[in-house]
Amino acid sequence: MRRAAVSVPSNIAEGKGRHSQKELVQFLYHARGSLLELETQLSIAYDLEYIDLRVFESLESQTEELGRILNGLINRFQPSIEKAP
Repeated sequence: MRRAAVSVPSNIAEGKGRHSQKELVQFLYHARGSLLELETQLSIAYDLEYIDLRVFESLESQTEELGRILNGLINRFQPSIEKAP
């Protein structure tokens, strides 16, 4: 879970550092994939009773919000790539 959680901002930073919108979007997709891995791991942790419902719901809410933010960033930069010659 830690690896997936750290991978989200790391991929965003790496994409930003590439100086290309196409590569930024590619790394935003990687970040979203890591976030989905984390969401899956949270569900498993809850199912196995490693975390209680209150903790699960709080973390799930936070990952959903971050997912919306990532989707917004992808949508912001994706159209400009498709319009490029």
